[in-house]
Amino acid sequence: MHSNALNSIRNFRRLDERVATSGQPSEAQLRDIAEAGFRSVINLALKTSPGALPDEGERVAALGLDYVHIPVDFKAPAAADYEHFSAAMDARKRQTVFVHCIANYRVSAFMAIYRVQRLGWERAAALDRLREVWEPDEVWTRFLDAQLK
Repeated sequence: MHSNALNSIRNFRRLDERVATSGQPSEAQLRDIAEAGFRSVINLALKTSPGALPDEGERVAALGLDYVHIPVDFKAPAAADYEHFSAAMDARKRQTVFVHCIANYRVSAFMAIYRVQRLGWERAAALDRLREVWEPDEVWTRFLDAQLK
């Protein structure tokens, strides 16, 4: 799977052969995601987030991809949001999955938790990967600490 077309998506990260993450893709970039072989898109942004595609679910479905929308309030992430995310990821263990939000901040935080809880990563290594994308603010630092106890 070539990721060249995907590299232009904000904060694009290829995590492994199965999972990639990014900020908000454009409509054209959603086609690139499908063409790159991804079968599922998980979106953690709100429909009202600046830059969000309001009809993204329909656009993704029209490309023949599975779509999961888990709207996570950036100012108030909840344990239930992460639980929904981890269940969606677990249900797609044998699929290629593209996970995004607006800037890849929510996603990188959720992936750090997922890597520790589900994939056996060391906390420090998972948080180092997260910090390649951004430095979590106080709200997200508290959330990460609570989830990674």
